Amino acid sequence: MDNVLIVVEDLDAVIAFFLELGMELEGRGPIEGRWAERVIGLDDVRQEVAMLRIPGAAGGIELAMFHTPKPIRPEPADPPANTLGIRRVMFAVDDVEDVIARLRRHGAELVGTLERFEDSYLLCYVRGPEGIVVGLAQQLGG
Repeated sequence: MDNVLIVVEDLDAVIAFFLELGMELEGRGPIEGRWAERVIGLDDVRQEVAMLRIPGAAGGIELAMFHTPKPIRPEPADPPANTLGIRRVMFAVDDVEDVIARLRRHGAELVGTLERFEDSYLLCYVRGPEGIVVGLAQQLGG
């Protein structure tokens, strides 16, 4: 897999959130033109895109902020975990409590609680800017 796309309204806030998770900004810039409209099946496309990568890995997150056409907001704004579709992106972290504290400075809050899965992981979901949910997994004892 190369990347996952997340459409956002506040590109700067979401970039800052993912940078705090340890991702690196690979590039940022405008995307428009007939080729982009044909690829995504929309007319009059003007957007700004940022690509974030996981250091030393192939995976990434693409963020798109549409100027035109205006983005459409899903309902409800913060769908529960059993809603169909992509619900979260999971990150492996070294110190989950430290990451939670750092993400809170970007407005993030726990969705549920930090939980221990057997003797293997500490796990939680965090809702960040624009309702983006990320999972955090700290492997134990290894």
